[in-house]
Amino acid sequence: MMIVRSCRFLLFAVAGLAARASLAQSPPSAPFQLGERFEYAVHVARMGASGRGAMWIEDLPAIVHGSPTLVLRFETAAGVGPVRGSDRTASWLDPDRMASLRFVKHEHHLLSTRDDSVEMFADTRRWSAADGTAGDSPTDAPLDELSFIYYLRTLPLADDTARAYIRHFDAERNPATIRVVGRDSLRTEAGEFATIVVELRVKDPRHYRGDGVIRINLSDDSRRIPVRIESRMPVFGSTVLTLRSYVMATAASPAQR
Repeated sequence: MMIVRSCRFLLFAVAGLAARASLAQSPPSAPFQLGERFEYAVHVARMGASGRGAMWIEDLPAIVHGSPTLVLRFETAAGVGPVRGSDRTASWLDPDRMASLRFVKHEHHLLSTRDDSVEMFADTRRWSAADGTAGDSPTDAPLDELSFIYYLRTLPLADDTARAYIRHFDAERNPATIRVVGRDSLRTEAGEFATIVVELRVKDPRHYRGDGVIRINLSDDSRRIPVRIESRMPVFGSTVLTLRSYVMATAASPAQR
């Protein structure tokens, strides 16, 4: 039994090292890497609530369905006094194919708590969730709500950009439309940024009762930093995340060596 456990440990260790080497040696075609992190101030207009949020890529990759993936994380917590709400989301993204292979989400609000867990099988264009639901994906490079933001950062985003994408893993939530609506200069706690203002329109009946609009200010440079993220929901109104600080991973970081 000891030998079997030791062999399993070695296999996991070798797989982890191989995943890290694969991602570290990949061409830097995307503006994000292992170890990147953004910290945000959160403000919910209708409730007058405030809090903090973070979006980051873990230092270590993970193997999912045999592929090395970046582990993307997004968390927010906000409220007024003892009334608090939180959102924790994770996505496992294959950066070579820009395909999400796993998605997990936990939401806790005053009157509700919800958990989602989805496995995506890009090669067979199928997905299945922990609650027993399943379906066909319209693409072999599926995305979820978190990985879509990272995909957005890879696009050229010229001033006349207006395009529909069939990339969500759930066929019923397509298409998502992306439109560049202007440029703006923003000053935040993290500094001053020239930004591209992008409008992402998504289908999300649970949160938006139909189509929802997310407006993202991306830094107008090769990093495509999400400087400001604004979404509107029927219950909470406008929720705004504004950048407070950030860490950009570099090739010299331990995560990339």
